[in-house]
Amino acid sequence: MEIVTSLPLYAVIIPLLGAIILAFIPEKDDHVRNPLAVIISLVTAVIVVSVVRMVMDGNIVSYKLLHILPGLEFSFYIDPLGALFAGAASILWVFAVVYSIGYMSHEHKRRRYFVFYLMSLGITMGIAFSANLFTLYLFYELLTLATYPLVVHEGNEEANLAGVRYMVYSFLGAGLVLFSLLITYGLAGTLAFEQGGIMGEAMAAAPMVLRIIFITFVLGFGVKAAIMPLHSWLPSAMAAPTPVSALLHAVAVVKSGVFGVLRVMYSVFGTEVMIELNLGIIVAVLVSFTIVLASIIAMRQDALKRRLAYSTISQLGYITLGAGLLTPMALSGGLIHIINHALLKITLFFCAGAIITVTGKKKISELNGLGKRMPITMLAFTIGSIGMVGILPINGFISKWYLMGGSLEAGMPIFIIILISSAMLNAMYFFPIVSAAFFKKGDFESPQGVEAPLTMLLPIAILAVICVIVGINLNLTVPFIQDVVAYLF
Repeated sequence: MEIVTSLPLYAVIIPLLGAIILAFIPEKDDHVRNPLAVIISLVTAVIVVSVVRMVMDGNIVSYKLLHILPGLEFSFYIDPLGALFAGAASILWVFAVVYSIGYMSHEHKRRRYFVFYLMSLGITMGIAFSANLFTLYLFYELLTLATYPLVVHEGNEEANLAGVRYMVYSFLGAGLVLFSLLITYGLAGTLAFEQGGIMGEAMAAAPMVLRIIFITFVLGFGVKAAIMPLHSWLPSAMAAPTPVSALLHAVAVVKSGVFGVLRVMYSVFGTEVMIELNLGIIVAVLVSFTIVLASIIAMRQDALKRRLAYSTISQLGYITLGAGLLTPMALSGGLIHIINHALLKITLFFCAGAIITVTGKKKISELNGLGKRMPITMLAFTIGSIGMVGILPINGFISKWYLMGGSLEAGMPIFIIILISSAMLNAMYFFPIVSAAFFKKGDFESPQGVEAPLTMLLPIAILAVICVIVGINLNLTVPFIQDVVAYLF
């Protein structure tokens, strides 16, 4: 059943209006701005969860804003895939805002930071709730503009150069998406996201054109999804504050790119066209290269945040690989990893931010003995690392289990080798950090009080526990993921 409600609009508008309100609060009034930012993000999450529950009950939620031309509307349409992305992002955003309060307490330009942080939340919800490529494209472009001030927040040369690279890459990708969007409208007469896709009739008339625009779509959205060789903006963006890095890597920007690729594959082209034109294998091969090479590069990084950045590039490939194999089990693995990677990576980046805030250390080679100084933080980092490798009982295991099963289901066991190789490489660049922190002697001493600000430590601890709980209790994620897969296939 289709439910017409304005709730999706509220989920977009409330953070945007909240950002405007925060802009008028004086810079030094943290006692007003900080609680308000948390309340706004929490209200948004509650609204989104309400929408997600409607979708989980078997409904489709919609709301039309503007009719422009036949087949061209500015509207919202929340199906299971959109609900998955919106739900994960909105809930984790609450943790990110709370964490930001502690991280930014001694930083400059806090008002500007929170204004754009909330603005990015509203825009991300717009991406998740988009009913068609036109609406998605508008919000996709707005997300670049809203996150740019966050990337250059530090205002130094490194941050400014990172901002330039981010904008250049993002607009090049958006240009490819716009080109593909226009051709799609010409072929299909609509840009709507539909179950089974909209390209069925065009397949017989223009198969080569479909192959070309599929590639330009993937490359366009692949910029934000950090598919190699379109990835170099992401490690550069580590010049931003750590909560922004978490936003870029775990919640919003890169996931919006992956979400765009998934929409193109399953809501624009559809599985039948994808299989008929052999488009899935193109994606699978491309991201396999990314999965392995990014992991190899990660091993060579001494800067903690840059190592995590290359880990993100590799891990995002799992999601797209699962989609590209075009089997229900593989897609299940990819979609589960949207949730699992978000939980694991935001935990790891929060740990990195706490380490930088408390010790001032940014390099892995400087972390010997850190477990003595920050035991809770490093325990959470260990949980995140185990999850990234894919070891029970942490939640990352189930993603890789489904992906390997999906590889067999697709008759392509070669991708199991890719996944196992990636897991081994993950262990090689994560576990030495943990080992050095707990088993090597360093200059760190036991903390005299709480090891980090509570607004940072509590989100870290809670998220680490959630990673374990989600890894043990598969009923928290798998049933809904199976509903998403059933809808897309």
